[in-house]
Amino acid sequence: MSRFIINSVPFETRLCHDAKQILARDQARAKKLLAGLQPHGPALFTLNKKKGAKRDSVAGRTRGLIDVTDTGVAYTVPVNVGQPPTTFTLFLDMGTSNTWVGADKDYEPTSTSIDNHKAIEISYSSGSFVGGEYIDQVTLGGNLVAKEQRIGVASSARGFSGVDGILGRDLSFSCRPYTEEVASPLTENLYNSGVIPTISVGISYLHRAHDIANGEITFGATDTAKFTGSINYVPITTIEPAGNYWGIDGDISYGEDVELLRSSAGIVDIGTTFLLLASDAFRVYQRAIGAEEDSATGLLTVTEEQFAKMESLFFVIGSEMYDFTPNAQIWPRELNETIGGKSGKIYLIVADMGSPSGSGLDFINGFAFLQRFYSVFDTTNRRFGLARTKFTRRD
Repeated sequence: MSRFIINSVPFETRLCHDAKQILARDQARAKKLLAGLQPHGPALFTLNKKKGAKRDSVAGRTRGLIDVTDTGVAYTVPVNVGQPPTTFTLFLDMGTSNTWVGADKDYEPTSTSIDNHKAIEISYSSGSFVGGEYIDQVTLGGNLVAKEQRIGVASSARGFSGVDGILGRDLSFSCRPYTEEVASPLTENLYNSGVIPTISVGISYLHRAHDIANGEITFGATDTAKFTGSINYVPITTIEPAGNYWGIDGDISYGEDVELLRSSAGIVDIGTTFLLLASDAFRVYQRAIGAEEDSATGLLTVTEEQFAKMESLFFVIGSEMYDFTPNAQIWPRELNETIGGKSGKIYLIVADMGSPSGSGLDFINGFAFLQRFYSVFDTTNRRFGLARTKFTRRD
């Protein structure tokens, strides 16, 4: 069996709110990113290796930082803990190293469990948990086994209805401003034990009618069955604050003639729902289309006639130009009601980031963009990769 299949784990995508709340959360998240809060990604990986960052405990707080509880879109993955295993449904959080369980389903110690006798209390933007620390075996997809992984076990939790906790999937060595010690990320554990060859993940999405796009995450490799052509890799930008995250350099235009951003830095972020542009670029985009803001959702809307005349957004990233079609720029019409919209209306997924260009972070390619492509977050080689899929130009 192919290594790609062995190292892959399915995830489920959940929209946590209606469009107006999602947009507000996206914009609030953008402000935190612009402020440089909670860096993660290859830049921090290198920094912490130089500093010899201490990573011994899952205890800590996330006050004022960026976490999965304040996003508009969330991802859940099935995770097995212990032997014999218990399966937990955990939020995937790419900005934290901490993994913990027990919010809904109880954790039962097994033959692989070791109680560290350490108390834990972690606070998030919209939740918290208290409990203790264990060392245990964590298994993903049946074949990725992280032995002696530090995890938190909740005795009580708030704000995690319907899930059992968080799978900390920071693709760098985490660095917490509010705690001296943090746990080694699961990916680091898998890499150091030789289970995966690189600290990287590949993310693909599967589109189904009348449902939000779910997908699959591949650890330490890429799955050639999930994309067409080749992967275009680009180095992480050196421009800050975008370079503190999964930052890339690029140009964005609407059609062939309307320049929106040139030689700008932005980020790719699965925790952001929409495609956000700096305010001045967003206004140019809105005028070019003639779109109006919908008071109920906060999103731009267009008429059928305007939609018929819309042109593609073009993203120049590295040596490649990516065609983001008019249909890719709208929320799937069959899912309008899931965001509090009206049946038959046309809502755009391009939104205002709330800050001017030239700030060092001029665009955020969130879920609405990434679901059309195959993306690779490669910490080991300090790069981001993007490839087209059969869904890139799908109507």
